[in-house]
Formats: sequence, C-alpha cells, structure tokens
Amino acid sequence: MSVSALVANRVSRMRRGTPFSIEGFYTLGTTASVQKAMSRLAKEEKIIRVAKGIYSRPKPLKSIPSIKMIAKAEEVAKTWARIHHYKMVPQGLEAAYRLGMQTQAPMKSIYWTTGPTREFKVGNEVVQVHHVAKNKFQWANKPEGALFRGLLALSPEHTSESSLRIALIRLQLTKGEALKVISKLQKNAMLALWKHKLENVERSLFP
Repeated sequence: MSVSALVANRVSRMRRGTPFSIEGFYTLGTTASVQKAMSRLAKEEKIIRVAKGIYSRPKPLKSIPSIKMIAKAEEVAKTWARIHHYKMVPQGLEAAYRLGMQTQAPMKSIYWTTGPTREFKVGNEVVQVHHVAKNKFQWANKPEGALFRGLLALSPEHTSESSLRIALIRLQLTKGEALKVISKLQKNAMLALWKHKLENVERSLFP
C-alpha cells in the first residue's frame, strides 16, 4: 500500500472536529511523502490545516450539513503544547473566574505556557498563549495549582475570605484536602502577601 493510501486510511479513522498532529504519521513513510499526502488531502478538503503541523477532519453541523465545523482554537493550542512537551494552563484571571474568586470573565481566552508566546486562530475563535516563568506552573494539574494561579492574579486587599472558601468548595475538596492545599500555599514565597488571609480561612474551616 502506498504512503498516500496509508495516510488517507489513518486520517479516515481520526475523530472529526478533533485536532491531530502530522507527527504521528511519520512512521508511515518519509517526511516528504507524508507531508505530500497530507497536502493532497487538504486540497481535497478532507482535512483542514488549523496550525503548522496540526490538522482536523471537518465535521458537518447536524442542523445545517453544508456548514462544516473544525477543531476549536483551544484544542489546537493544547495539541501544540502536547506535541512540543510544553506546559500550558489557564491564565491566573481565568483560574480565578472559574473558582468564583472574581465575577467578571476575562475578555480574551489566554493561557500561560512554558513554550513561546503565540496566537491560535480558528474561524472566529482566537486563543492567545503567553510565555511566563516556570515558577507559575507549580502543581500544574492539581487543585492547589488552579488556586495558586488564581491568587497570583488577584490582590489580597480586594479579595474576600469568603471567595477563598467558595474556591475551595468549587475544587470539591474534603476538609482534610483543603487543609493540605492551604498549607502548601502558605509556604509558597510567591504568595507571601496572602499568608494572613489564608491563615484566617484555615481557622474558619478548622476551628
């Protein structure tokens, strides 16, 4: 079977509307032959190039089949980060909003990354990815990480203790888990200004 046929066969098994990387196809042939096969499929509109080296199979909208949906910009950004082994997390203001520590949603969809700053645009969707210092990625995929980044973006003077308690509730932590999270945050030098407020929340949860 030719490289072109092998690529087309694998592409046909990719989930529609989900971004995928060309990297996973290079085992099927030479780099040049795989790229040529992908280029042909893109010209035939069987796939759409949504970023450098990242593609998506269009997905017809059920109500209007003539309209084709492609990958979301956020998923493209996450695929890019995964390919290059970059860390990527919602920016601090987004984390604070999701945890109920601020009521206004950020105007733009922004993520922090250990990789380079760049922008992903798919249709009308735009996601910005900003390079920030590695010390802002502590506990990247853990509850304390989301709370940590939310606090980095807010001022302790203008953030109530009740909103911190709301954040702990939204994280669905038991009292024991909340205690461990607060303890970790209290020891973090980047949150020195939050120490007093965190201590008060700790006391209110564990009198």
